Amino acid sequence: MRLLVTGCNGQLGRALKVALDAADAPAAYAGYEADWVDLPELDIANMDAVSAWFDAHAPYDVVVNCAAFTNVDGCESDFAAAFAANALGPMNLARACAQGGATLVHVSTDYVFPGNEPGERSEDDVPAPISAYGRSKLAGEGLALASNPRTHVVRTAWLYGDGKNFVRTMLGLAERFDQVTVVDDQLGNPTSAADLAHELLRIALTDSYGVWHCTNEGICSWADLAQAAFELSGSACTVKRCTSAEWKQMNPQSADRPAYSALKNGHLEATIGNQMRPWREALAAYLA
Repeated sequence: MRLLVTGCNGQLGRALKVALDAADAPAAYAGYEADWVDLPELDIANMDAVSAWFDAHAPYDVVVNCAAFTNVDGCESDFAAAFAANALGPMNLARACAQGGATLVHVSTDYVFPGNEPGERSEDDVPAPISAYGRSKLAGEGLALASNPRTHVVRTAWLYGDGKNFVRTMLGLAERFDQVTVVDDQLGNPTSAADLAHELLRIALTDSYGVWHCTNEGICSWADLAQAAFELSGSACTVKRCTSAEWKQMNPQSADRPAYSALKNGHLEATIGNQMRPWREALAAYLA
């Protein structure tokens, strides 16, 4: 098995390396070979660079695209950069994969949904992003699917792992303050990068191409997640809960976020089985 992992220095890229080397990795990956790339070595938004890379290093069996412009607020102020990384990049990889017969696993986001309806979103629900980040990621989904029939688009949410993330930010604040203010009216699924990485390896082996949702089980608010992180880590810090409107008033430059962006792992359940753990269990393992 030969793989290419883009965005390898991010949380998910690092988690994939651990997952591939783990004892419970799918047997198909035994003795795998992988190229791990990130900026500046490969800019996926540059089609010529992608073509040159594949000419020099292909063929691949599986390409996992973890590269993205994930600064949600930054995407509002620089949509051109967001579109290049999050839309043109996946398209370029998909085209290169199609030429070589490779499977593309492209990671997307819950932010493709508007978040105006309570409950969980299924893979069949209609996307309608309310942020520049969401719009760029939705464009990337469509371009990747249209450019390579062997494409899995895997939407996830509220990711945390080895790198900068919400949980680490909260724990850092807890070392400096007795209380932190966190939004309490945005609901979603906190997701362990380790758990997601394992599922991506399983998804890549199937021929059930299309859109997947893959998050840890259960729904909470950002305030709930912060409180759980404090409790599970033994911190005495408390959470002051606020509304999105109150947060926007305090941070007027921040992008709008969906109020309800929880995802249902329907495609997993209907095919290879949903092995994603409850979010609190996954968070406890991460903190341990």
